[in-house]
Amino acid sequence: MPQLRSVVALAVGLCLGWTASAQADPVTYWNGVTVSAVTAARPGPPGLLDIALVQSAVHDAVQAIEGKFEPYHYHDSAQLGVGSAEAAVAAAAHRVLVLLYPSQQAALDATYAAYLVNNALVGDAGLAVGEAAGASLHANHYRPTLPITPFFGVTAPGQWRSPVPLAFNFLGFSAPFTLNRVNQFRPQPPPPLTSGAYARDYAEVKALGVASAHPNPTTDVARFWSVNFVTQWNESLRQIADNYLPGLGDQARLFALANLAAADAAMATWESKYFYNYWRPSTAIVEGAYDGNAKTPGDPGWTPLLANPPYPDYVSGANGLTGAFTGLLRLFFGTDELNFTVKTTSPLVTDPERAYTRFSQAAQEVVDARVLLGIHFRFADEEGRRLGERVAHWTFHKVLRPLPGSK
Repeated sequence: MPQLRSVVALAVGLCLGWTASAQADPVTYWNGVTVSAVTAARPGPPGLLDIALVQSAVHDAVQAIEGKFEPYHYHDSAQLGVGSAEAAVAAAAHRVLVLLYPSQQAALDATYAAYLVNNALVGDAGLAVGEAAGASLHANHYRPTLPITPFFGVTAPGQWRSPVPLAFNFLGFSAPFTLNRVNQFRPQPPPPLTSGAYARDYAEVKALGVASAHPNPTTDVARFWSVNFVTQWNESLRQIADNYLPGLGDQARLFALANLAAADAAMATWESKYFYNYWRPSTAIVEGAYDGNAKTPGDPGWTPLLANPPYPDYVSGANGLTGAFTGLLRLFFGTDELNFTVKTTSPLVTDPERAYTRFSQAAQEVVDARVLLGIHFRFADEEGRRLGERVAHWTFHKVLRPLPGSK
């Protein structure tokens, strides 16, 4: 594949906040462009919905030409074998991104034009396939930000409350991509305030997550998993795809499945947050004297290592997202064992890249880290991970499956 050397493409890539190596494959290259564009326009969990849309269009464009896996939406049997899949990938990603973010069109157009020139794809018949797939996916499956009545919580024991409204609350009311309904895998209720399970996890986060207990040997892993979950898991997907998946069809399918599962897990997580409206450890510990449990003594001066995000504790969004990605990867490769790394943008860690030999290692670290940061009870982390894994299992077995007779 021709290498990307254009100065124009490099400049545009820097403007978008991401540049690929010269050896980047089309699917991984355009995922990088996508994540940068989405992060600039729709950061945080809502961006997962847009990434899922782009990656579904990329998958459908490739499969319109290759015909090995089920499409998510777009299908045209007349396009089988027409043009190159590389061209279809670029056109599909570019079309969806321009439709999503008109204000970024100039930069995206420049990136697209340079990519086509440097990879000898100008005029390729696959471009029309990608354009059609991208336009169709956007027209039929875009999830906008819905108008939702602001919710500030409830001032009662066990209930989350905040001076600012619950952020991203529209996610819990959005239509999922693969699930039958957003509450399909709603977690079981959190433990009662008077239970031993609650007292155990209360004591743990009170001791380990308080700001005054840091720095200590656990602080680095806590801070590593404190930011940029959407970007870091997609970066790891790019690395894994480049290292283990030589075919564009397999790469495109992996990115689509993983981001569809992650988007649905985000929606399911926010549905749980709003439904249960469970308080964060900081509120629980400050008001521990009023929860009806003699084993949870309060501390009015307690503060977490990381400032609380503006949404309830149960279940953990970071763990829902991580469970979706790691669960999907485990199913896709048929094993928990794979060598990969994850990077962080946190400026406070000693090493910004951590290596793993199992997907479950990373998933467990996120569970532990959110307790160490003082922003989640362990039961909220573990149920969040299970929710993400359930969504991944559903997604993997329900959509984008191999077509009969394909290899």
